[in-house]
Amino acid sequence: MSSIIDFHIKEFNLLEKYPKDVFYKGDLSLLNKRKVSIVGSRRPNAYCVKYTNLIANELSKRDIVVVSGAAMGVDAIAHKASSVNNTIAVVANGLNIRYPAINSKLIEDIEKKGLVLSTYSDDEMPRNYTFVQRNELVVALGEVLIVTQADINSGSLRSIEFALKMNKKVYTLPHRLDESLGTQKLVEEGLIEPIYDLNKFFDTFGEIKVTTSELAAFINSFPSYEEAVKKYKSKIFELELEGIIKIENGFVRPL
Repeated sequence: MSSIIDFHIKEFNLLEKYPKDVFYKGDLSLLNKRKVSIVGSRRPNAYCVKYTNLIANELSKRDIVVVSGAAMGVDAIAHKASSVNNTIAVVANGLNIRYPAINSKLIEDIEKKGLVLSTYSDDEMPRNYTFVQRNELVVALGEVLIVTQADINSGSLRSIEFALKMNKKVYTLPHRLDESLGTQKLVEEGLIEPIYDLNKFFDTFGEIKVTTSELAAFINSFPSYEEAVKKYKSKIFELELEGIIKIENGFVRPL
């Protein structure tokens, strides 16, 4: 039998009705970290795949947990790109079922290293209404919602409705005129915001979290000053002030 969370999840106060039970497998400490929800098309185009990967990965580098619904397409891409130990999957069925089957290994990995949540007891199969309720939970957990691609009839538009009702900011990618018509319409109406400058967007979530060993390996590679500042920003200035590195002839050298 799946374990039940025995404490209150504050983000779920935004739901129309707090769930009777929330079942889980994995690391509950992820609920205490900053979180961003990413959803979108089950059949993303190459552009969407590229930037969903990039966004989820960059957020994870900043120790932001990526929340999604373990579905095919954008959901699976976001979970994988964020690394399975820094992601939360909310599913629309009992936790003893891994659905969709194509993502079974991914869901298993998240169970072991990340966190999988459900409001459905074991053996309960997914249905149309459970997917809708799952989407509301995904939206509630994130500070903001990012919908990287959604056409006019996409279920992700319902997620946007939930987000706006919860007064959450919704972001999307700028697309070509004949693509992602659902999000483009909402951008035109001023309801959601396109991400035109990724660096500015990522800066709102803080700097990249880096381990001492990673930073040391980078510094010992004698990178250019420009490359170092681009990658680690103010951390390079801090190291120079502390006398740990020296900027010489346009390169960073360890002392």
